[in-house]
Amino acid sequence: MSVRRLVLSLLVCLVASLATAAPAAAHRGHPSPPAHARCVPVAATGAGQDLGGGQTTATISVGGVEVGTTAAAFTITGVDGTVASFTGPIVFTGLGGTLTAQVTGTLDVTTGVFTSTSTSVAGTGLLRHVTGDLTFTGTEDLATGAFTESISGHLCLARAH
Repeated sequence: MSVRRLVLSLLVCLVASLATAAPAAAHRGHPSPPAHARCVPVAATGAGQDLGGGQTTATISVGGVEVGTTAAAFTITGVDGTVASFTGPIVFTGLGGTLTAQVTGTLDVTTGVFTSTSTSVAGTGLLRHVTGDLTFTGTEDLATGAFTESISGHLCLARAH
């Protein structure tokens, strides 16, 4: 089996565990994936903890089955009323590699509601040819720092040229 086929098979297995009947990201206003890529929709959940100083960790699951973890490092870029803007990487670690989503987002500091959207997604290890776009939406308990989130979007494996 070629390395490309092996990586595609592993990606499909990993991402298939994340894939559900979520609408394709292109239907939510995201750009269409490159024509040379194979893409799958992503729909997952996370349960995590705000560690302070812009640092978070979370366990990512699909249908109650853990598929990996994330660690994030955010920088506040501004505040407008009760809404803080932020940017930074969210690094997903799973079987065979990592996926890093550079995101921009907002957090309402009175309700704990947050959303962030990736500006890029890049992989390492067996996931090094993975790209895509992701959106994270959820709510943080501002008293404890615990949060839950939904993750949607799509991940693509670019074909070798």
